[in-house]
Amino acid sequence: MTDTTPLIFLMGTTGQTGRLILEDFDRDPGGVRIRIGVRKQKDLERLRAEGRDAVLFDLDDPRTFGPALCGVDRMNILTGYTIAMTHQTKTLVDAAKKAGVQHIVNQGIFAAEDATDSKSSWFALVEAYIESSGIAWTHLHPNVFLENMLSVSQPIGGTFSTFWGENRVGYVALHDLAAVTGKVLRDGPERHGSKDYYLSTETMTSSEQATVFSEVLDRSIHCNFLDAEDMEALFKKGTIAVEDWYARSSFELLVQFENGRMGYLGTVKDDVPYLLGRPAIGVRAWAEMHKAQLLALVDQPLA
Repeated sequence: MTDTTPLIFLMGTTGQTGRLILEDFDRDPGGVRIRIGVRKQKDLERLRAEGRDAVLFDLDDPRTFGPALCGVDRMNILTGYTIAMTHQTKTLVDAAKKAGVQHIVNQGIFAAEDATDSKSSWFALVEAYIESSGIAWTHLHPNVFLENMLSVSQPIGGTFSTFWGENRVGYVALHDLAAVTGKVLRDGPERHGSKDYYLSTETMTSSEQATVFSEVLDRSIHCNFLDAEDMEALFKKGTIAVEDWYARSSFELLVQFENGRMGYLGTVKDDVPYLLGRPAIGVRAWAEMHKAQLLALVDQPLA
């Protein structure tokens, strides 16, 4: 490869989604170069020891943006789901424009254009600022991550909790989100500029999900049906440690979902086959892929 090969900047590669995006590029480099931005010195040293192009990069320190983005052609933006995304993305997009970045692939959420909950509003402002920059853009809109079953909704002892009763919700596997991100970044703005891609690939109620997991794991799996007030109580008790703005936005979203204002969260809108040429990973297939991890959780005794 020569210096004219597109240089792609990836952030968040130590997190669950970013790690899978990097693995996707490792499997299929696709004729591009990769630069990785990390916040911690130990991660920088590890990646450089692996022979990777890695730089220090901190979303909360714009002084790190210039060196990280110098020479970059395309980049992903992957921030936390808090109000901090607004100033982080604003300053990052400004730096990308100065550096001559040609394509931004931004990971957002599955939301209606006129959504009134705070989290959706933050993302709408971020997307509008990216579009106004003059840089070619692509927005990705994933619905609920199936990987939540390995973190916030773990089926410990055979029981997992959800906070939306028996409302139907749309799911996406992070492997699909990572593969779509990689595909869009490899192809570039000529093919994907000014496009919105939606990743809500299968809908289920929590009872249906419990049935599928029971069949795949050959265990009796049950759902503990909680609601927005239960989540608020867990936040207040400190059972779930999160930033205050995130806690309030999550409670607000669940309230709107419960009273019918966000019913679209229970719909399928699946662009995976159009981008990857294969079906998306469904709930059953995802459970098969993660069977060992799920069984380890199910076989844990309840506290």
